Amino acid sequence: MLGQVLRRLRPATAAAADAARAYSAAAKEMTVREALNSALDEEMSADPSVFLMGEEVGEYQGAYKISKGLLDKYGPDRVLDTPITEAGFTGIAVGAAYQGLRPVVEFMTFNFSMQAIDHIINSAAKSNYMSAGQISVPIVFRGPNGAAAGVGAQHSQCYAAWYAHVPGLKVLAPYSAEDARGLLKAAIRDPDPVVFLENELLYGESFPISAEVLDSSFALPIGKAKIEREGKDVTITAYSKMVGYALQAADILSKEGISAEVINLRSIRPLDRATINASVRKTNRLVTIEESFPQHGIGAEICMSVVEESFEYLDAPVERIAGADVPMPYAANLERMAVPQVDDIVRAAKRACYRAVPMAATA
Repeated sequence: MLGQVLRRLRPATAAAADAARAYSAAAKEMTVREALNSALDEEMSADPSVFLMGEEVGEYQGAYKISKGLLDKYGPDRVLDTPITEAGFTGIAVGAAYQGLRPVVEFMTFNFSMQAIDHIINSAAKSNYMSAGQISVPIVFRGPNGAAAGVGAQHSQCYAAWYAHVPGLKVLAPYSAEDARGLLKAAIRDPDPVVFLENELLYGESFPISAEVLDSSFALPIGKAKIEREGKDVTITAYSKMVGYALQAADILSKEGISAEVINLRSIRPLDRATINASVRKTNRLVTIEESFPQHGIGAEICMSVVEESFEYLDAPVERIAGADVPMPYAANLERMAVPQVDDIVRAAKRACYRAVPMAATA
């Protein structure tokens, strides 16, 4: 039956995109939720091979309402509610991508992607290489990633380092509405499998958005970071929710005479090593931030890149901030201690600038 549904994928009219543009033209701000919804809407309108599938994406309009209104506009042929079987519907989606369709698979949380990780890595990521380029796998795996609030160890993991380890995958982690809209459009249009890591706690946050970003042709380049704030004393790298924390820390540091440059990574794989190293060569100091586990993490990879390419420019040891190396506690007070906070970033930047007592001296 699903095969019949996929064969009946039909082009949508331009009405959906026109409606989105009419709404967007009047808006000066957009939530991350609206940005993701509008990106899906416009890409489905522009390309009839794009379809969405996952648990509760249709009738319920998405667990986080990212797919709100899409079932009514595109019908059950292109917005497919699935059973609670990630391994099953992810495998079907990869097979559809083999045949030239462009599936967007929604995981209710990326923790559930572990049920489907064989299809993501062995079926999607490796097929182009193993087929000598004969098989393209244009598919997006998207959903909330990382810590939320009060959902315990099994629902709080960050998978950025997990998937960034795998050749054949592209891994994106948006922060703002501009990131969400531009990167999701780029991911859907990309010929390779993309892991798109959203953050549940950012869905409702509003961000200023320009007319350029609201244009239906807009897309951000994969593999390019954004300098969110320029500075000259210390470089701070972050992705997803931690970018907001880094910007808050930069505001605090500026009041104490420290000028911090904040880099929003946007793309985890490929990683924009050029932008990171150019910044470090200017500031001579580096602080990396991530909410995932510290061992073998994104921060470690960034540190190694700087050591390999810009070691002689460093005037202080690299500071790495990450989540605690423990399963996420359920208790709210312990949960807060397990995730990086703004004060942690401020202290690390001060250490890098020799404005605080080094941790080793207090041990």
